[in-house]
Amino acid sequence: METPAVDDAPRAAALVNLTAVERNVATLRGRLRPGAVLCAVVKADGYGHGAAPVARAALAGGAEKLAVVTAGEATALRAAGVDAPLIVLGPLRGAEVAAVVATGAEPVISTDEEIDALEADGRPVAVHLKLDSGMGRLGERDPELALERCARVGASATLRLAGVMTHFATADVPGDAAFARQLETFARFAERARAAHPGIVVHAANSAATLAEPASHFDMVRTGVAIYGLDPFGADPAANGLEPALTWTSRLAAVKRIEGGGSVGYGRRWVAAAPTTIGTVAVGYADGVRRALGFAQPPTEVLVGGRRVPLAGTVSMDSFGVELPDDLPARPGDRVTLIGADGGERVTAEELAARLQTINYEIACGISARVPRVYHRDGAVVDPA
Repeated sequence: METPAVDDAPRAAALVNLTAVERNVATLRGRLRPGAVLCAVVKADGYGHGAAPVARAALAGGAEKLAVVTAGEATALRAAGVDAPLIVLGPLRGAEVAAVVATGAEPVISTDEEIDALEADGRPVAVHLKLDSGMGRLGERDPELALERCARVGASATLRLAGVMTHFATADVPGDAAFARQLETFARFAERARAAHPGIVVHAANSAATLAEPASHFDMVRTGVAIYGLDPFGADPAANGLEPALTWTSRLAAVKRIEGGGSVGYGRRWVAAAPTTIGTVAVGYADGVRRALGFAQPPTEVLVGGRRVPLAGTVSMDSFGVELPDDLPARPGDRVTLIGADGGERVTAEELAARLQTINYEIACGISARVPRVYHRDGAVVDPA
């Protein structure tokens, strides 16, 4: 795919292909077992891609619900005109309760205190009750207590039980026995909850579970990272038919010759063994280029002129250096691709994550607000509104 020109963002841009999001959602829906629907998770500003534009694209691709985590995220989506069914994964306290109820969203709860707060609000609201089947974070661990709370919600004058859910800890670890145990625990609980409350939506699967285990699909899946074309297993997204929606570009701010013994960056960590051409890239750790990428071995690479070039020296707040080959005619203003394709080469978020011993989620979410998001459809820049 041709990367769109971004003349109004000469320093850097995060280019988001909304059509790729639509195609990823359609691909994931095609993997669901009959009757299951897809909820697109757009928390954390759409994993750094932009919550409202991604939400609209996901809905266009066939998502039937959206999910966020905070009251503020729910309010922002409604303010942007996104009126689709919305789940707030929580937790919520104090004024957040009233804010979520005002959006018409469905909060996820697990405690009597949360039920008390929602009933005290007095307005009708549909809720989802969460069982902690082994993640160890939010949710009621005891299935019997969770069923009692389902019954309490069912008897409430203002609350309605919309669904029951859980979240998997190791769905992204192929063959992990804990995933199978969680699935079994939740399936037993969900069967009893559904018998007592016909019509509820049962949901558990994240992106990894959606791709790995059809038995986890139940009535709905909650896919986050995969709708952005990021692989939940940290491998090549194409292996699961996913298309990265994000391309991250910058520009060469300077190109200069460094003599042997010359250095680049703070601490003189990189010293030229011979005369070398250095390009200065106009983004740094304030933009989301993790400083640790400058320490990685083998060196982290970006793309210039369709070729891989290694980082040279320490990543600064606003820039970093790259070592340019002598036969590459690079000039100030030339495009640098940190994530994405250029010519026949490609750098993925998964590759950068591996350099940092982290996950692709953190790479995408870590691109700061200082980098403008530019939306396009297969190369044609569009207004995301």
